Amino acid sequence: MKFYRSFIIFAIILSSSGCVTKFMPEIDESRELLVVEGLITDQPETNRIRLTKSMPLDKKATIKPIAGCIVSITDDLDNLWMLKDAGNGYYITDSTQFRGVAGRQYKLQIQSNGKIPNNYFYESLPMELKPVPPIDDLFYEKEIIEAETDERAAREGCTIYLNTRDYSGQCKYFRWEYTETWEVRVPYEIENKLCWATNKSSAIFIKNTGVLSENIVSRYPLNYISNETDRLEDKYSILVNQYSMNETEYEYWDKMQKISQQTGSLYDIIPASIQGNIYCVDDPSQKVLGFFSVSAKASRRIFIEDDFSGLVQLYNDCAISPPIPLGQPVPSLGKYVWIIVDGRMSIPPFIVYTDKKFCADCTTRGTKIKPAYWDEDKLNTK
Repeated sequence: MKFYRSFIIFAIILSSSGCVTKFMPEIDESRELLVVEGLITDQPETNRIRLTKSMPLDKKATIKPIAGCIVSITDDLDNLWMLKDAGNGYYITDSTQFRGVAGRQYKLQIQSNGKIPNNYFYESLPMELKPVPPIDDLFYEKEIIEAETDERAAREGCTIYLNTRDYSGQCKYFRWEYTETWEVRVPYEIENKLCWATNKSSAIFIKNTGVLSENIVSRYPLNYISNETDRLEDKYSILVNQYSMNETEYEYWDKMQKISQQTGSLYDIIPASIQGNIYCVDDPSQKVLGFFSVSAKASRRIFIEDDFSGLVQLYNDCAISPPIPLGQPVPSLGKYVWIIVDGRMSIPPFIVYTDKKFCADCTTRGTKIKPAYWDEDKLNTK
């Protein structure tokens, strides 16, 4: 998972900084380990399992995908689905053939096929697919970051919250992830002026409602957007996926969350100490990292088009000053330059240059392909 690789980098930094003797703890991560990242849902979509090798703590953190394995999923009715090797360590299901069903139990099976030492066979514990309720509400609230003064306007951002509940009591453990998309508008007359940038959540968002008097999640904060980004400048969208979990998976993600938030000792909890749900059938002493997740999925999207005061102006320092008269050479900058404003029609004619490519080409930050859902908010208001 992402946190394994992050912690490897963090360990290297700590062990090499300052006037201290380098210390490597005696743990299983002194060798390469199989890492499994996988999720299947009850939606008619392609599910992905990724197989990689972890790197020892004293090695540079790089992803080492494992190809050529035989990967399959079975359920408690003895159905079998083979996954296709899609490259780069990914193995995918056929969306027309496989779809998880609430109440069923699923297992992941991996035959290493010589791609992992000793040609071992790996299997997950059987995991029940728990139903998940819909997201009741997904909304944002403006936040005053700095109040207005006589010298400047207020600085504002926003926090995105969700509400959900499960009256049936079947889902007491929740996990969320999101994908945010926003318009990137370059304020100059250039060819690539409008793009769409996308970012996926990397933090862990989980909740256990079993410890509450009611099975309700209220005002759960998912994402805070500050004024130090242009996400809120024009139009912004966030898609939230809500997943069900059983207690075993919740405990796994809870430990992973503690690792991601750990700011004290590196050795309080280490990734290899967290037990997943995958084991080596041929040699149970072999450590396997990661988790095979089986979840129902509910999704909801909102759009934000609002006025936010005090947002950062990313393009204020684009132009090289002063402007260069037409026909004169560009000063020697030791770097590339781009035209952002063509002033040939002005008097006198000037061309304005920039040494920052993002000021002259929005594709450095996103894509020119408009998302298919981008105008759903307008369609829903008719």
